[in-house]
Amino acid sequence: MRCVLCVSYNPQQLPALLQHLADAYSADMLLSMPPCDDDAPRATSVARCTDSDSNSNQTTGSDTSLCAGSKADEGNTAAPDAAQLIHSSIPHPMTESKFIIGIQPHASLCLAPETTREALHAFCYGKNGPVIGYMSYTYGLLLHGVHSRNATDFPPGILRRYRYIIKGDSRAGELRLLAADSASKTCATTDLHGTACVVTEASDRLEGPSATELITLLQRADLPPVRRHVPFVSDGPLRHSQSKKEYLDGVRATRARIQAGDTYQLNLSIRFDLPLQDTPDTTALFMHLWQKRPAPFYALLHDGPRTIVSTSPERFLQVRDRAVLTQPIKGTLAFDVWNESLVETLTSSPKERAELSMIVDLLRNDISSRCEYDSVRVEDHCSTFTVDRLIQMYTNVRGTLRKGCTPLDLLLDAFPGGSITGCPKLRTMQIIDALEPHSRDLYCGSIFYMDGPEYLDSSIAIRTGWHDAQTRCFSWFAGSGLVIDSVPESEYAETIAKARKFQEALQP
Repeated sequence: MRCVLCVSYNPQQLPALLQHLADAYSADMLLSMPPCDDDAPRATSVARCTDSDSNSNQTTGSDTSLCAGSKADEGNTAAPDAAQLIHSSIPHPMTESKFIIGIQPHASLCLAPETTREALHAFCYGKNGPVIGYMSYTYGLLLHGVHSRNATDFPPGILRRYRYIIKGDSRAGELRLLAADSASKTCATTDLHGTACVVTEASDRLEGPSATELITLLQRADLPPVRRHVPFVSDGPLRHSQSKKEYLDGVRATRARIQAGDTYQLNLSIRFDLPLQDTPDTTALFMHLWQKRPAPFYALLHDGPRTIVSTSPERFLQVRDRAVLTQPIKGTLAFDVWNESLVETLTSSPKERAELSMIVDLLRNDISSRCEYDSVRVEDHCSTFTVDRLIQMYTNVRGTLRKGCTPLDLLLDAFPGGSITGCPKLRTMQIIDALEPHSRDLYCGSIFYMDGPEYLDSSIAIRTGWHDAQTRCFSWFAGSGLVIDSVPESEYAETIAKARKFQEALQP
């Protein structure tokens, strides 16, 4: 692809631009953190990080590091519930501000059981630009040979290349418009004062927007303001795939499986379906959540009758010039009123630390198959951040991609992410399918961006929902990681706390 525009802009105008791109062009977008509101009051908190649970043969970071998060106070209308890491010695996606937008797909690959690895490589590493896509959890079942008892018509996954890609930074106020070679012969640059200069001939007209139209749009300062999100009107009660009693029974059944030696951690989930009277404004919902309940891996994807809204806080895999990073989240503490002592409550819990340590060990093994020998290391074990009125623990697991391997190889071999299966992975996935009465579909899959054989970034598709125009339902999921000392009532409460992000937005 070639760059046809480089422009600086007012970051506070970005939400209006994103809304317009979604409305006018059904743009697919991957967003990290939103623009800062300099006037928004924030109360910071400090969380201690320690490597004491790391295996002795791992290379770890320092024994004690500091990361800072914040929960907006009740008067902050710009970002209530938002909790951001302040820049510190611990890297975390909550400090990132990049965004990627795909407009007008010109090539798609729909995944199917018969899709070969060679076909995926040919699509992802051709010469026609970056790829945005998703793989559903059910595709992970196929990869591992698990035949699900739960029927679904949700696609296993889709990968797309686009005529236009917009890359930018929501806080630096910079963006670039890239066009596939067939889409445009226009090249423009913009200085820091916003003056565009077209230096070659105009683009050929294609179905959909032309490069010239997009260049004009990206420099407009008079876009309509972001629409106010209006709660959805339901056409019946909210449906749960498991009642409270059924979920508690599932926790007890999981503990019995652990005692029998079948698994030693398992993620158990509930599906929520809200039938709707009318077609909802999913773009307004997406923009509302991104601005009010920010997280580093937001995604708005359009896939036939489904509009996907993902608000994930968790990175699955990143590969940048062979540097591999995965950042599993395990260990959760919900709160309504912030108190710094809550961080210590979470990080000092043997159960919560054990949950994370087990998954870290699984992911070390998962990425080792494609990493250079002796390159995999654990850093900043049991670090914390806050998001969605939840304190979450995470760890950085790093490695170096082996020569001759691609990021796609790593993604396929490690998929689905261990933090949302449990361990050992294959046996636990089989038990999950026996315990859960629903198909997970995209939930617990991955949404990703690939840019050639040198770059991949992907999320775990948690805190993710979608509207299906055919069923007229909005669906989302939540779950909890279970270990031998899990308390059924506590695990159910954690699951409901994770589900409230969508429920509060849809039916406050």
